[in-house]
Amino acid sequence: MSIMNQQATLGGGCFWCLEAVYQHVKGVHRVESGYAGGKASDANYDAVCSGRTDHAEVVRLEFDSSVISFKQLLEIFYAIHDPTTLNRQGNDVGSQYRSVIFTHDESQKTAAMELVKQLDESGIFGNKIVTEISDLPNYYPAEEYHQNYFNLHPDQGYCAFVVSPKVSKFRDQFKDLLM
Repeated sequence: MSIMNQQATLGGGCFWCLEAVYQHVKGVHRVESGYAGGKASDANYDAVCSGRTDHAEVVRLEFDSSVISFKQLLEIFYAIHDPTTLNRQGNDVGSQYRSVIFTHDESQKTAAMELVKQLDESGIFGNKIVTEISDLPNYYPAEEYHQNYFNLHPDQGYCAFVVSPKVSKFRDQFKDLLM
């Protein structure tokens, strides 16, 4: 992967939400739902949902850093989920829904830590950010039926009431980053 083509792995609740947003971001070439950060040697939806594997639902992004920076990807990330709730996003509860940035190198780790510090100091969230920032230990793609989920099932209840508002919020706040 060239210096301009990089990867980011982010978890902020259900992967369908993050996937639906990042599919519309200028400079993001690929978005894949998956699992990362657990102890098990592989992951699947049922095992991860049980809470016994310690994996988080994540998206893996492939992006062109000459078009969008890692920091800009994180600014979107913090705008579309609540980074102040430990192991919870709305009604989704469990460590698989934790707020997490799995970094691919030291520059990503530094950028993530600096942004968290800035956001905490600004008081924008009212509460302290609990986002885990750690090196990417592993990654497993989610099952095929989870890929591109929102686009394939926009009228499904969770998509209509949880995912769609996050996509709308992104479109309103980040017009300059829309594809």
